Amino acid sequence: MAVAMVFFTGVFILAPAVGTKALTDAIGVNGFEYQLIEGGIRLALFLGYLGGIGLLPDIKRVFQYHGAEHKTIAAYENDAELTPEAAQRFTTQHVRCGTNFLLTVMVVTIFVYAFVGRPALPLLIVSRIVLIPVVAAISYEIIRFAAGHMELGWVRKLMVPGLTLQRLTTRQPSLDQLEVAIASLRAVMTAEELAAVEARSVRPRRSAQPAFGTA
Repeated sequence: MAVAMVFFTGVFILAPAVGTKALTDAIGVNGFEYQLIEGGIRLALFLGYLGGIGLLPDIKRVFQYHGAEHKTIAAYENDAELTPEAAQRFTTQHVRCGTNFLLTVMVVTIFVYAFVGRPALPLLIVSRIVLIPVVAAISYEIIRFAAGHMELGWVRKLMVPGLTLQRLTTRQPSLDQLEVAIASLRAVMTAEELAAVEARSVRPRRSAQPAFGTA
């Protein structure tokens, strides 16, 4: 996890900041436009990274398991039976997915870093690192609020980009992969939760809508 954090910080936080400063120094851009350029570069790197790794066969399989996770959680939170066949009916989209969270982080950085302005390069780098917990906390609260208020039209529209982006990080899983996801979920349940799941009867087929619970 430490390696992942260093990689994320270096590629998606510091690299866009340093690159934007060099670019805007050359073309003379200041103010909020500077933050928009940095945010655009950061988002482009993020989307390019997701699209690139999604071409790797092993990562495609990981993304299938990611989809299996979402379907399993959706089945559980919608009181469906925890079987591969029942879970397969649900969508791979989930509002609390990490992909949605990271996209929210990319947007929030634009506004949080705007308060720092355009300092000298050393202070710029320090500010980007120090403010990561602030950005993460704000993004978390946004996702948490959205998950609890998806009945509101404006909230659903706000989450559309993040849910759509999950098409890059999830794939339709096989029934065998759903069995793995279900076994993983059962492994972290309490005895009471397992008993409640076992007591469920077969539910009518649900429409494949984005899940609103915890992924």
